[in-house]
Amino acid sequence: MSFFAILCALLIEQVRPLAYHNPVYGGVLAWTRWTSRNFDAGKPHHGWVAWALAVLVPTVLALGVHWLLVLTLGLPFAVLWSVAVLYVTLGFRQFSHHFTGIRDALDIGDEALARSLLAHWQRVDAADLPRSEIVRHVIEHSVIAAHRHVFGVLAWFSILAAFGLGPAGAVFYRMSEFVSRYWAHKNNASVQPSSIWVQKAADQAWTLIDWLPARITAIGFAVVGSFEEAIDCWRNDARRFPNENDGVILAATSGAVNVRLGGGTLRPVPVSDPLSRAQAGDPLAGMHGPDSGSTPGREPEPAHLRSVVGLVWRSVVMWMVLLALLTLARLLG
Repeated sequence: MSFFAILCALLIEQVRPLAYHNPVYGGVLAWTRWTSRNFDAGKPHHGWVAWALAVLVPTVLALGVHWLLVLTLGLPFAVLWSVAVLYVTLGFRQFSHHFTGIRDALDIGDEALARSLLAHWQRVDAADLPRSEIVRHVIEHSVIAAHRHVFGVLAWFSILAAFGLGPAGAVFYRMSEFVSRYWAHKNNASVQPSSIWVQKAADQAWTLIDWLPARITAIGFAVVGSFEEAIDCWRNDARRFPNENDGVILAATSGAVNVRLGGGTLRPVPVSDPLSRAQAGDPLAGMHGPDSGSTPGREPEPAHLRSVVGLVWRSVVMWMVLLALLTLARLLG
């Protein structure tokens, strides 16, 4: 039933996207703040205690509701629960409006507006970026956001659902990503900043959790793009990016659509609330580092934005077809 739950969630999200300020997000934010405030006591083991509570409690809660519905009301209601969980954890519309606004601004030649929208999205200084660099950064942030909001969620949801764990995988993946990003930026807060131990625990856990999904996403991009170039770039250029998992995805994207990615990073700008950038959903949190060179490929241009959109949607279709075939084989078997 995973295929039907994913399909319904994607369709609902396209018709009625989840609002940015919603009760679910508010609850997740409050829960993450509570765990760090009460369990981040500055010791190494406290980091793992805080991480386990922040991530595993919502995961177990989602699993508990799933099995309660299965045992009391039946499988159809459990599928509806999976659709509801996927609706709040999965979807393009949670970030695509940023991409669309910048792409439209570039299409009409308004580079100043494009820089402003990019700066607002990522809380960075984009005032001096040339056109090609605007495109490059938009591609990088959008591809990583697509992975974390769609493909990574699909991977963990599908794997755990196959073992009868319902939507637990979707919650586990998104909570792991959120607490890693949130605590990294909370380190800059003036009141109760995160200790190095909770940041380290969350970062180590996130690197491990995202290892397989990142490579599944990269393989999908290679299959629906230029396969040989994507694999070659993956093998030779993934290490150019500070984050290993994100580097695999960006290198595969670079080869798949023949575009130069990597290089200089954007400078974050001071904000009144140090947490606002984390709350805005910075998909490259933890990637910002020294310039380590760029991948081979053509200079980024607005046409590459359409190529990336096509790459992402073809990959979605490919994985949905694969899930449909697996579901059909299971039903017939």
